[in-house]
This record gives sequence, structure tokens and C-alpha cells, in this order.
Amino acid sequence: MTVEGGLDEPQELEVEQGSLDLTGPQDRHAVAEWEAAAAAVLRKARRLGDDDPDSLVWQKLTRTTVDGLAITPLGLPSDLEGLATAGRPTRSGEWDVRAHLAGPDAADLNRAALVDLDNGVTSLWLELGAGVTADELPTILGGALEGVLLDLAPVVLDAPEQPVAAAEALAGLLRSRGLTPAPGTNLGADPVAAQLRGLADTDLDALVQVARLAVDAGTLGVVVDATAVHDLGASDAQELGYSLAVGAAYLRALTEAGLGVEEALGLIEFRYAVTDEQFPSIAKLRAARRLWARVGELSGAGVEARAQRQHAVTSRPMMSKYDPYVNMLRTTVAAFAAGVGGADAVTVLPFDTPLGRPDSLARRMARNTSALLISESHIARVTDPAGGAYAVERLTDDLAQAGWAELGRIEEAGGVLAALAEGSLQARIDEVVAKRETDVARRKRPITGLSEFPNLAEELPAREPDTSAVRVRRYGASFEALRDEPVARPVFLATMGPIAAHTARATFATNLFAAGGIAVEAAGATAGVDEVLAAYSGQPVVCLAGSDPTYAEWAAELVAALREAGARRVILAGKPTDAMGVDDSCAMGVDALAFLTRTRESLSS
Repeated sequence: MTVEGGLDEPQELEVEQGSLDLTGPQDRHAVAEWEAAAAAVLRKARRLGDDDPDSLVWQKLTRTTVDGLAITPLGLPSDLEGLATAGRPTRSGEWDVRAHLAGPDAADLNRAALVDLDNGVTSLWLELGAGVTADELPTILGGALEGVLLDLAPVVLDAPEQPVAAAEALAGLLRSRGLTPAPGTNLGADPVAAQLRGLADTDLDALVQVARLAVDAGTLGVVVDATAVHDLGASDAQELGYSLAVGAAYLRALTEAGLGVEEALGLIEFRYAVTDEQFPSIAKLRAARRLWARVGELSGAGVEARAQRQHAVTSRPMMSKYDPYVNMLRTTVAAFAAGVGGADAVTVLPFDTPLGRPDSLARRMARNTSALLISESHIARVTDPAGGAYAVERLTDDLAQAGWAELGRIEEAGGVLAALAEGSLQARIDEVVAKRETDVARRKRPITGLSEFPNLAEELPAREPDTSAVRVRRYGASFEALRDEPVARPVFLATMGPIAAHTARATFATNLFAAGGIAVEAAGATAGVDEVLAAYSGQPVVCLAGSDPTYAEWAAELVAALREAGARRVILAGKPTDAMGVDDSCAMGVDALAFLTRTRESLSS
């Protein structure tokens, strides 16, 4: 098989074009009218000047992904011009609610599996713990699946260290029970992801062995787990390109071993991450289907064989171990995106996953997320609900083209194994990580409860260590590292003037310091230098918080007095002038990580 060819060549999966005018003349408005209305709101918020043109709202409101793709605030018919791809998600109706189970203890796995299946879960993703030997697998698998109706509930294996032994164990269990496996059951071979996660070397011979077992057992046999690169920090386009490259490598290996192209395609399921950035996540799943259909077309497969089976998993990197309950909001948005994007199966990871082994409450909330979206919000009632939306179609096409370009770069390196060996793929991922971390550091990509609105007094829920957890590069890892080692001494917050005058900047500074594990002691309302000094108790770092007129009136005098009283470092909340004589400042857009690191060093010296 081959993947040579471009996206702009004819494809059979075309969207039927048409229009449906549902509005009357009084409801039609020109773009200029929207620009004027949006500009009025931005001027009120001081994000747009009185002399700025209304058309500047596009620049102000358009967000950019780490791939450099634009997410526009308003879709227009012109967004559909020049699209290179087309296609629709294949899932129709409810998605498969898939629970994630991990660990080497069969009894624990079995208890969790039966509770999940009795309460709305429809399939199991079974990740067997590291260090399990081939001889132990039949016993562990049999115990974990005791009482599970394998002809009704699909099981997807994840045993990167022992893929063949695990596949043989599940196939043997099905034979011993005389069962026809439930559709969607997957023996789960994915040797490239095993290498990428540092669990095993890539063994394509094992892939072929598992595939043959799957054919004999009547199951799927292969998973292309793109979350392996997502967990390392890859962008959406890189995740797409990686998945296509791995899928192509597996197709080559399977067809060279004697399987037909369509037979090989029928064995593969793809796993993607979905985040709380809902529109890119929706677009990624839609783009993935189009791209894999293109790979199937170039490989000579028929239209039906090109359909991609998708398993969407809520992102591990987007979660935070601090204020973990916010993770429920993140995973809800991500699950919504997965359903709208057309995923065949959806796994919502429990909100306490970053803390260790999830407890029963977290698992219940995870499975109920899909239940609420399906049964109460009716997300699954409409196939491809985002289809035809101008902005979503544009983003889907842009992301598809970016993913195809990434596939090209990987193939130019000699394929995914060569790209991993020479480090070119990892180097590109590292560039994305650096860009994202800069945005997180400057809080352009805020993380609620961590970089924004942190609670230094929170008590994290205790969880047992999860020895099966995969390596994850969380987006907020740098802030988490600061919170892990809080500073013993507080910053003295010199609040200047009445509460109404200083509260905005005092709140800003307090939250910023808390994001770095730094507490504050505030002076309260003060009318001058003497009152501030009366509240000051000798802390080495002081932060001034007040209004610009107050700063102009007595900030310089206060700074001098504080230094004389023992302050070694004086910070201003806002933008200082040279005359104030401060050592540092903090305002919107500051590199928070760098600022907090400097402050912590001063407090610790």
C-alpha cells in the first residue's frame, strides 16, 4: 500500500451541497453591522480604542491554536471557499461509553468493571499493569473479566509489554466461554505507542501475530493510540500526522504479511485525545476521519472500508492536580466535543486522575458525564451537528491540511519509526511544548485553579498511588512544581488608599502570588506612608497595590521608607515609572513563571 498523493485530488466522500433559507429579510444583517456591534462591546471593555476601525474586531477576537490555525469569532459563507477536504463523521446515534481500568490486581479491576457496567458503561478499556508476566496474564485477565458478558460488552486490551500473551489470553477466554465477542472488542496491539511511552521496543512481528489472532477470534486487533504523542505535548496537527503515519506503518506491515488492505483496515481502531478547547477537538475528530479515508483511498480500499473507528479520550495533559474538581468541567467540555465530533467511543477520565488511583465517586462522575450528554442533553440525537457550520468546516479543513503536512514530514524522514529514531518528530513536539508553555506562563492560556484563581489553603483529596499511570506532560506542570513547594515567608501587600482604589490590583497580585505558592499579608486600607509602615512587619519582599494617581502621589516616598524599614525587594502591581524606584512589577501579560521564580528567590534568600 502507499500513501503518496495529496488532499486536493478528487475524493469520493463529498458533502452534498445545498442551502436552506430560514430567515426573513428583517433578520438578515451585513458583516459590517456585526462588526459595529462587536466593536461597541470591545470599546466598552477598553479592548478597542475610539479611533480604531470596527473591522479590528476580527483581530481582537480571533484565537490561534498552537498550530497557528485561526479560530474565528464568526463564521461566514466565504469560509467554505477553497476547502480541500470533505466528509462526514460515520457514527450515528449514541456513542459507546468506555471506562478505563488499569492495574495488576484482578479483584480490583473486576469490582470496578462490574460497577461501571451496571451503571451505564458499555465497554471496557483494560490497561494491564507494568511488570505483569506472560504466565500471569490468563489468570489476571480471567479474574478481571469474571462475570463480564463478553458477548455484550466489548473489551479493548492495552498490554504494551506483553501484547501477544494478552491477546492470546483474551482469545482463549472467549473460546473457553464459547462466546462470540461483542463488536468492538480489540486485542489492542500498538507497538509504536509502546516504544514512545518507553514501555517496550517496537515489534511489528508481534503486531502481525496479534492481528492473526484477531482475525481468528473475529475481533479488532490493532489500536493506533495518538494520545501517546498528545501526552508528550503534541499539537492537534502533530497528533493527526502521527496517527496517520502509524496507521500507514501498520497497514504496510499487515499487507506485507499477507493480509488484504481492506482486511487490515478492518482491524484498526484509532484513539485521540479531546480537550476543553472544544472547537479544535471537534475539528480534529472530523479531520481525522477525512484523512484516514484519504489514506484508504490511496491504498486502493473501497469507500466503506475507509471509515475510521474512533475512540476519544479526555486529555490527561489538560488536567490539574490542584483544584482537581475543575477537571470535571474540563472533561465535560471535552466529552461534549467528542460526541459532537463523531467519536464512536468516548472515555471520560476521572477528575482525580492526576492525584493517583481514582476513587468510586470520581469514576461515577466520569461515566455519568456521557450519560448526561446522551440522555439529558441529547447530543447523540443529531449526526455531525457541527457539519455545515462555516467556522467549523474551515477549521476542520485547515487542521486536516496541517495534519497531512505533518504526515508528509514524517514520511520524508522514512516513516514513523525513522522519525522517532532520528528525533525529528520529538523536536517538533518540543517546539510546540515551548510555545504552549510560554502562553501558559503569560497566562494567555489560563488554567483555572492553578495559574488563575488558585486556593493556597485547599486540601487535596488523598488517593492511593497509581503505579500504572502513563507519563504525561501536563500543561500546568511548571505552576504545579511551584505549588508543590510553597514558600514559607509571605509577601507584604502594601495596599495604598481606600479599598475601592486598591482592590483590583491587590486581588490581581494576590492571585498571581498564590499561583506560585506564595502567600500575602495585606496592610488593609491606608491613607499614607505612616499607616503602611505601621502594618509592615519586616517581610523581605513588598508589593505595592493602588491606583495610578495614588502611585504618582506617594509611591516613591513609600518605597524609600520601606527600604529603610528592611524591605530588600519592592514590587509594583501595575506599570511603574523610573521615579518610583521599584525592583520589579507585575501586570497583565507578565511572564508569571519568571516573575514568581524571581520573587521566590528573594523570599528564600
